[in-house]
Amino acid sequence: MTDFFDREPKAQTANVRESFVGKSLTEAQCDIAMGVAGIIDRHIQKTGSFREPLTDYAHAFARSEKFDAMKGETIIRDVYAERYGRTMNATREALLENEKNLPEQAHDQALHSARQTLEAISSGDTEPFYKAYDREGSALAKTLSITESAAKSQMTESYRSVEGRELYETGKALEEKYHRPRMEALHQTRADTRSRTVTRA
Repeated sequence: MTDFFDREPKAQTANVRESFVGKSLTEAQCDIAMGVAGIIDRHIQKTGSFREPLTDYAHAFARSEKFDAMKGETIIRDVYAERYGRTMNATREALLENEKNLPEQAHDQALHSARQTLEAISSGDTEPFYKAYDREGSALAKTLSITESAAKSQMTESYRSVEGRELYETGKALEEKYHRPRMEALHQTRADTRSRTVTRA
């Protein structure tokens, strides 16, 4: 299984600047292109796709430069390849290939992540479902070197197969029972504190 979740770029900023594409850019252009490359990489890691965000950011990049969106896209692609040591499509394909070849323990790991999600909602400081689910999905994705979307699907399916109910519905019910009352109490405490401060003033 290919590990494509090393978040540190293969090449440092200086290496990108010294590359063929980097030498053709101003400092500002290079900084922007590297920033956009990082955003695109995050999209790929999250969903396994990059076409739409690449098009959007290429247009935005080109809007303030003396080149068109097509040139902007080429620059972003080249900078991405220099920064991460692979093309956008190679990153995408590796993640999707990993999804087809999950290790035997993937089901148990996904089930553990699902249960950790519910634990975070109902104990300690508590969290809303969307936040706990996203964090656990991201961690599982890194462990399995797959997209976050695929990791969340694995969590949902493994929980359903073992518990016989939906992870989302269970999580939202726990959120209503544990997290919402806690947040309402915190909001009330803050409101009371502000009220006392205004009164003293």
